[in-house]
Amino acid sequence: MNNPPETLETARLRLRKPVLKDAEAIFRSYARDAEATRYVSWRSHYTVNQTRKFLRACVIGWKERKALHWAITRKDNRQLIGMISARVDGHKWELGYVLARPHWGQGYMTEAVEKVVDWALKQPEIYRVWAVCDVDNLGSARVMAKAGMTREGILRRWSVHPNVSSEPRDSFCYSVSKPVKRSRLQGRRRGRLQKETKAAKISL
Repeated sequence: MNNPPETLETARLRLRKPVLKDAEAIFRSYARDAEATRYVSWRSHYTVNQTRKFLRACVIGWKERKALHWAITRKDNRQLIGMISARVDGHKWELGYVLARPHWGQGYMTEAVEKVVDWALKQPEIYRVWAVCDVDNLGSARVMAKAGMTREGILRRWSVHPNVSSEPRDSFCYSVSKPVKRSRLQGRRRGRLQKETKAAKISL
């Protein structure tokens, strides 16, 4: 994979590689907030040291190019308001994100998701970007739909959200992918198959 950008920008946001000194801001803005972290895959933080441990893992993820995190900051005041991440799995990226509650309902997360998806699918080696959310997390489902992702279905007993339950819960699966490029030969074969199927139905 080409070196992913440490910074991405939208009209209102700057997504940047997080640093250890972000710990206090992350802890205060969302990591300790039970409501903001209700549907994430990790337990709410009780101390800022837990946040620092997370940020050290982010540094490793960037070095290995296996888990990329961007801190979401507002351009107007540089305030850190959330985080968006991409887990790299060959030609697929799986997104995850969290946003501080005071900034809900203002389109910030949709803006961030759109930017990451747009950059990813411009890379020749990335073909699919996808994400899941708890079936009760309708706000997250709306974010993905507004960002141009399509709901593929429900994954039964897929994700554990420890701030809700210790049991795996059902999740909506959303994705966006590059269109399949078909050769002329594939097109002719598909056309023949359609004609043959139609003829078979008529003979019946």
